Amino acid sequence: MALFVVLSVFSGLKVFSLSFSNEIDPDLKISSTLGKSFFISPVQEKQIKEIEGAVSYSKIIEERVLFTFNEKQLVTYLKGVDSQFTKVNDIKKKLYNGDWFKPNSDQVVVGYGISEKFSMGLLDFNNTLEILAPKPGKGAIETPEEAFTKMVVIPVGIYAVSEDLDSKYVFADLGLAQELLEYKPNQISGIEVKLKKGADETAVTKKLQTIFDHKITIKNRAQLNESLYKMLNTENLAVYLIFTLVIIIALFNLIGALIMMILDKKGNLKTLLNLGTEIKDLRKIFLLQGTLLSVFGGIIGLTLGIAIVLLQQHFELVMITPTLAYPVVFSIENVLIVMATIVTLGFIASLIASSRVSKKLLD
Repeated sequence: MALFVVLSVFSGLKVFSLSFSNEIDPDLKISSTLGKSFFISPVQEKQIKEIEGAVSYSKIIEERVLFTFNEKQLVTYLKGVDSQFTKVNDIKKKLYNGDWFKPNSDQVVVGYGISEKFSMGLLDFNNTLEILAPKPGKGAIETPEEAFTKMVVIPVGIYAVSEDLDSKYVFADLGLAQELLEYKPNQISGIEVKLKKGADETAVTKKLQTIFDHKITIKNRAQLNESLYKMLNTENLAVYLIFTLVIIIALFNLIGALIMMILDKKGNLKTLLNLGTEIKDLRKIFLLQGTLLSVFGGIIGLTLGIAIVLLQQHFELVMITPTLAYPVVFSIENVLIVMATIVTLGFIASLIASSRVSKKLLD
C-alpha cells in the first residue's frame, strides 16, 4: 500500500513539474545541425503541411540579445514567432496581463520575471524597451552603433508560466526578429510542430528528416527537458528502491513465520516423508503457502492504496496550499510494478524458508 501510494505521489509530482515547461514546449522542435539558422523553401513548407499526423507548424527565431529599460539591462532570449505560433502553443492561456502582440508590428510579450526585474508595466510610453543585437561582420569597431543593431519595442502583454521560463523569453513577431538579426525572409532558427493526438512521432520525425535532407536536429518534449526528466526519473527510482528495501526487511517476518511453521509441523512432515513424499514436494507446500501470502497481501495492500489515491484525486483530501491539492496520478504501470515487486520478493522469501525442509531436519 505504502509503495503504491508513494509511487502515485511521485507520478503526480512529475506531471505537475512538467506541466509548467510543457505549456510552452512543442511536440517536436526542429533546429539546424550546421549552425544557428537555416533556410526553408516554399516547397519544404508545402511538404510539412502534407505530413500526416502534423496539425500545424510555426517558424521561429530564437537568439540571446540585450534588453534595456530605464537604465536597467538584461541579456535573455528574443523569440520571434509567426502567426501560426498560437496554434502550435497554448501560450495565450498563460497571459498574466495584456494581450498577444499583433502580427507585423513592433509589439512584444514579456515574461513576468522580466517585467519584475525592469519594474516595467504595459504601454509605458515614458520609458522605452530597447533591444540590442550584435551586428554580423568583420573589422574594427569604433562606436556602439557599429557593433549593435538597436530596435525600440512596445510591451503589450505579460505571460506567467514558471519562475525560470518567466525570465527566459520575450516574444516578438518573426519579421521583427529577422530585421533585428539581419536575417533573410526565408531564414529561421527553428520550426515548432504540433502533432495530432495518437500520431506516430517516429514516422513524422523520419518525414521531416527527409524533407530537410537530414541536416536538422529534431527533439520531442522529453528531449527538450532532458535534465528535468532525468532528475524526476532518478527521484522516482530512488524512492522505489528505498521502499523495496523496506519490503525486503518486512519479508524477513514471512521467512520467520514459515520456518516456525516448518518446525511446528515437523511431525506431520516426517509422517509424509515416511509415506513416500519426496523432500522437494514437501518444500513446494511451504513455497506455495508463502507465495499465496505475498500475493493476497499484495492484493489487499494495492486495493487500499488505489482507494487512497482515487480518494485524493476526486476529493483532494490532502492540500499543499489552500487552493492546491497534493498531486497524485493513478497509473496501471504503478499497479503492475508494485504487484510484480511483491510477488517476486515474496517468492524468493518463500523459497529461502522452504529450503529449510531437509532430510536431516526430519531425521
